[in-house]
Amino acid sequence: MRVLEGRWPRGAADAGLVALTVLPPLLSQPHVDTSGVAWAALAAYETVAALLLVLRRHRPATAFVTVFGALVAALVGSASEGAKLTPLVFVPLAVLLYNLGSHGTSGRRTGAALAGATVLAVLGLVGNRMTTGSAEYRGGLDVLAVLAPLPLAWAMGFAARSRRALLAAAEQRAAEAGRARRLEAAQAAQRERARIAREMHDVVAHSLTLLVVHAEALRARGGELPEWARPRVDDLAAAGRQSSGELRDLLRMLRDPAEAAPLQPLPGLGELAELLDSHRSAGGTVEVRMGTTGSALESVPAPVQTAGYRVVQEALANARRHAPGAPVRLTVDGGAGRLRCEVENSRGERRGAAGAGTGLGLVSMRERVGAVGGELTAEPTGDGGFRVVATMPWEPWEPWEPWEPWVKAGA
Repeated sequence: MRVLEGRWPRGAADAGLVALTVLPPLLSQPHVDTSGVAWAALAAYETVAALLLVLRRHRPATAFVTVFGALVAALVGSASEGAKLTPLVFVPLAVLLYNLGSHGTSGRRTGAALAGATVLAVLGLVGNRMTTGSAEYRGGLDVLAVLAPLPLAWAMGFAARSRRALLAAAEQRAAEAGRARRLEAAQAAQRERARIAREMHDVVAHSLTLLVVHAEALRARGGELPEWARPRVDDLAAAGRQSSGELRDLLRMLRDPAEAAPLQPLPGLGELAELLDSHRSAGGTVEVRMGTTGSALESVPAPVQTAGYRVVQEALANARRHAPGAPVRLTVDGGAGRLRCEVENSRGERRGAAGAGTGLGLVSMRERVGAVGGELTAEPTGDGGFRVVATMPWEPWEPWEPWEPWVKAGA
């Protein structure tokens, strides 16, 4: 029954069960008794059984007792008129008894139904002996012999219900274990965030603080510096202060993701001009082509703007590091529901510093772009340069955390 209900609609399963339960007595009756009384009693009983088979799940005890009473009435009534019913009339009763064991969740109602059926059986035997004169149509041990195996149907239904309860309990335990694993993974991730935050605070924050202090000390004695060095010192101090502020925000997010709101606004496309100025002041050259007006770019979601800014920032830093003096072309296009940032540099005028970079910049860019549902392409060009293209949609995306694969692997 559970297999049928899982693969077929409930209505089709009920129709199939009614057909398989009602048809055998009808097909067997012509071989037992073809009198009109027998057919009338069988038809009345089968009608009641068919109706209650459809309602068996909602009222299992009521359905069983009612059909048992209809069967007793049909057997006693037909016997009083000298007619016999096929032994297969007990098939609907067996199905409803199985249903009582499978869906009868109240032990008190089940016991009352079984007690009521016993009383009806006794009354039926008494009524049969009172209304039937012929010994051929009197019930006795033969009726008890037919009724004796029926409790096995109830036992099978009870076993099926117990199995369902065990499966449900196992599923609940599996769900609880999954929640426990997810909680443990989240706690492990939080502990790792706290550890990283401590390390970053002890190493990076301390170094940035020293950088800013030394830069401010040089600015205080700017009169003793060459003319060309003064703007460099100003840029160094500004970059150090900006990095310190962003690092504080990052450390707060690592320590407590629930309070990840930044203390200062995150950079976006509106800050590209300042980023390009800092690139030029560091000795780089950049040609900019905006495929969309600034007002249109302001409608780009803030996380996408931040990702685009970081991609351009990292690509410019890589161009200065690996191809010093090379001209850079920046293209920003925010049309067709997507943001496209392309940074391309040609061959450098001189060789980059030996061992410059560790390759983590490209990994970081891919993770940032992937976090907003975009794609990143980074490849060398034919003239010895390098091109980075990031395409990010404006539509909503599913949040992604770069440490999640590590947590799952560690768990």
